[in-house]
Amino acid sequence: MALYMKERFYSLDVFRGSTVALMILVNNPGTWSHIFPPLEHASWHGVTPTDLVFPFFLFAVGNAMAFVMPRIEEKGEGHFWYKVIKRSLLIFFIGLFLNWFPFIKYNDAGNIVAKPFETLRIFGVLQRIAVSYFFASIIVHYFKVRGSFVAGAFILLGYWFLCIAANPSDPFSLNGWFGTNIDKAVLGEKHMYHGEGVAFDPEGLMNSFAAIVQVILGYLVGNYILQKGKTHEMLNGLFVAGCVLIFAGFCWDMIFPINKKIWTSSYTIYTTGLALLILSLFIYLIEFRNSKGWWSRFFDVFGKNALFIFAMSALIPKTLWLIRISNGVNDSGKPKYLNPLNWFYEHICKPIIPSDPRIGSLLYALCFIGMMWFLAWLLDRKKIYIKV
Repeated sequence: MALYMKERFYSLDVFRGSTVALMILVNNPGTWSHIFPPLEHASWHGVTPTDLVFPFFLFAVGNAMAFVMPRIEEKGEGHFWYKVIKRSLLIFFIGLFLNWFPFIKYNDAGNIVAKPFETLRIFGVLQRIAVSYFFASIIVHYFKVRGSFVAGAFILLGYWFLCIAANPSDPFSLNGWFGTNIDKAVLGEKHMYHGEGVAFDPEGLMNSFAAIVQVILGYLVGNYILQKGKTHEMLNGLFVAGCVLIFAGFCWDMIFPINKKIWTSSYTIYTTGLALLILSLFIYLIEFRNSKGWWSRFFDVFGKNALFIFAMSALIPKTLWLIRISNGVNDSGKPKYLNPLNWFYEHICKPIIPSDPRIGSLLYALCFIGMMWFLAWLLDRKKIYIKV
């Protein structure tokens, strides 16, 4: 821990902030009907730039653990469990709160009614972060560095085995993947995500295994950086490890497809490799070349209140959804409405280049990022850091 006090890695803060900014960007287009392909998730197998954002954030969570864990552990076993359980539950229930918020909705008749708990989605992005952080913390606490590496490898291989053993004829398809039946049995179909047209949760129970390893790998990298310090040996090691993991991910993809939605082991390995290369670039530019500037400051403020800003990026649109602005009538003669953010897209962003609504949709997302950055900047300026 003393090494961290001597050497602060500003590049890790910038990397974490960049993942938060990109998560907000890809989650808030002007309309989901018009998105540039790189800003969409892969339909099933494969990976797009958007599919890199979430695993990069989990990797950054693991990086931070390497710096924080020694301070927690030195205060004793009881303090470790208190901090880990408290943080995990807090993040999980914030995610659950956001899934249910604002607790009311407009029905078909235009009346406000309560959102029923019976259809509340239990899991989500913040819940996945909470679960991954909880189990990764326990593993690195008890197994230490070498043991955590072995445990991570065992989990990745074990998850691969489970997928095949549960359904040898069709293990990796939407309908064939074994985890959905477990989610249905434990959570219930009504409490699951239905964005694929059926009850299937990309942040469910069984696809959490490899996500936990994503955090463990982030921890191992953070520990390696701490041990080596700001040296070329450290930088070269990160670059080589990144290349090896990318190659390993591609090879594994041949028999265990890279897939975010069921968070395959090959996906974890491949995205961790890419995260290492990008982190290596950040470290080189910031720590070795001292190439700091507007770009690093832009991302840094996101990283200082990472989970709070991400939560607000969901809370603000959900709150503004309650405000309805008249927008004519539909084909059936019923009134149509826009909320303030929809209005901004339809009347400000979309008309700029009406021939390609994808540009207006992207412009809206960039404006939304700007709004969230301003909030993050205000908090940083006033030295307000909300730790979750």
